[in-house]
Amino acid sequence: MTSGTPEAPGGAGEPDATAGDGPAAGSAAPGSEADAGTADPGTADPAARTGAVSETGAASEAGARSGPWKRPAPTLTTDTARPEGGGRAAPGDAPAPARQWPLLTVLGLAGFGLLVVGTDAFAQAFRVGTMLVGVALLAGAALRRMLPSVGMLAVRSRFTDMITYGVMGGLIVLLALMVQPEPWLRIPFLEDVLHLTVT
Repeated sequence: MTSGTPEAPGGAGEPDATAGDGPAAGSAAPGSEADAGTADPGTADPAARTGAVSETGAASEAGARSGPWKRPAPTLTTDTARPEGGGRAAPGDAPAPARQWPLLTVLGLAGFGLLVVGTDAFAQAFRVGTMLVGVALLAGAALRRMLPSVGMLAVRSRFTDMITYGVMGGLIVLLALMVQPEPWLRIPFLEDVLHLTVT
């Protein structure tokens, strides 16, 4: 005897539609996993893509930073940096000697000292002329210190020029004062050093 109640479409008598779709869904999942390897590499792993882009960007940035330092040096030097204080000692419209008067002063005084030594016009000409050469270098050190621009008298930095001119000028004056015979200055230990150096 059958019941008057109709069976539901999803009853036990009919196969469940979702059950029939199960194997398809199950097979689709492995297929999607298998196809993941052949999918677009740009969409496969966003984290890996981001890491690759960041590494590429860092490499290009490092190359941009190190680029200017790898520029080859020119085979011919066309210009050099002017030393500190190497500008004109007079305005640009002044004559050339006026613009270089510090250098001309030092050279003129040193040349006059050499002239005194060469002519030997009086008894102590050698001593006086040598002292004038030393005083010329000391004057160069003083000009380098006091003037903001000394033209071609500037060779290196201000400190280096002052030390070079000052030490050389001081030694020349000191040796001129201690020269024999009849030295004008006697410093015992310097005389011993001078004698050891000469002998």
